[in-house]
Amino acid sequence: MLDFPDSSHFAALLADPRFYAVLAVTILSGVVRGFSGFGSALIYIPLVSAIYDPKIASASFILMDFFCTAPFAWRLYPISNKREIWPLTVAAALTIPLGAMLLRYLDPVVMRWSIAVVIFLLLAVLVSGWRFPGKPTTPLTVGVGLVSGISGGAAQLIGPFTIIYWLGSPNPVAVVRANLMVFFALGGAVIVLTYIVQELFTANVIALTLLIAASYVLTLNAGARLFRASSESAYRKAAYAIVAASAFISLPLFDGLLR
Repeated sequence: MLDFPDSSHFAALLADPRFYAVLAVTILSGVVRGFSGFGSALIYIPLVSAIYDPKIASASFILMDFFCTAPFAWRLYPISNKREIWPLTVAAALTIPLGAMLLRYLDPVVMRWSIAVVIFLLLAVLVSGWRFPGKPTTPLTVGVGLVSGISGGAAQLIGPFTIIYWLGSPNPVAVVRANLMVFFALGGAVIVLTYIVQELFTANVIALTLLIAASYVLTLNAGARLFRASSESAYRKAAYAIVAASAFISLPLFDGLLR
C-alpha cells in the first residue's frame, strides 16, 4: 500500500532546513549518475541517512532514481552487454526481498557504519587498478548478482559489487556505463515493488521524492553531457574522488555537523 502525501507533508519538508541539504545532495548525485552510470547511491544514501535516517534515504532514493533514470537506460540498452546483464539481474532479484527485510530490523548506526565500510573497500579495489583476469564466467556473474541483491534491498547499495565486476572487466567504459544504467533500472524495478510490499514508501518519502525529482533529472542530463566530453581516465578519477568524499563525510562521527 502507498501512503500518498497531502499539502501538510510538503509544507513540513519545505520548512525544515534539512530538506535543502538533501536537495544539494540530490544535485551532486544526479551529476555523478549521469556522468558515470553509477555512484549516486554511494553519495545520496550515506549523506541522507545522516540527515534523516536510512529508511527515508533508501526509499526516497530508489523511488527517485528508478523513475528518473529509466529513459536513460532504455536509450543505452542497445550498447550494453546483455549476456552479463540478464543473469546478474535475475540473481539479484532473488535476494533483494531478503535485503529489504534486513532494512526493517538492523540498527541504523550499525547499518551506516556498514555502508561506509563497503564504500571504502570498494574504492580501494577501484583505485588499485584491478582488472578481472580473463573472461568472467556465468557462475561468477550469478554470484555477484546474489550479493548485490542483498546489499541493494538492505541499504540501496546494489551497485558496489557490480561496479567492481564491470570496471574490472575488459569492457570499454561506454559499455560499462551502459551496463550499469540498464542493470540499475532493472534492479530498481524489483526494489520498488519490494518496498511497496514492505510499506516503506510513506507519505513523507513520496513527498520528499516529488520535491527533489526535477533537480535530479536536470543534473542527470548535465552529467551525461560531461561524460560525452570526457576521457576514460577522467571518467574513473572523477568517480573515485566523489565516492571517497561522500564515504568520509557520511561517517556517524560527523553527525554533529550534519544534523
